[in-house]
Amino acid sequence: MLGEKKQRVRRSVEERAAALDAKIQTHKEAIKALEEKKAALFRPKKKRRSDAEIAKELIAKAKKSGMSTQEIAEKLGLEME
Repeated sequence: MLGEKKQRVRRSVEERAAALDAKIQTHKEAIKALEEKKAALFRPKKKRRSDAEIAKELIAKAKKSGMSTQEIAEKLGLEME
């Protein structure tokens, strides 16, 4: 038992090629993911609007649709003097 060595199992050329193909595919997927991250760096980001900007825009749209300031206040349940 001490002097016995396990014989190495040799894989066929097709098995080794299939293993390499699997590794190549894995690396291609990793490269694609990295390229997408790189492309995202150069895409313009959407500007975040503040609550004040959104409120101003809503009021402008309401006025454009023909509502008066008084009507806007009534819809919101506010009292205007």
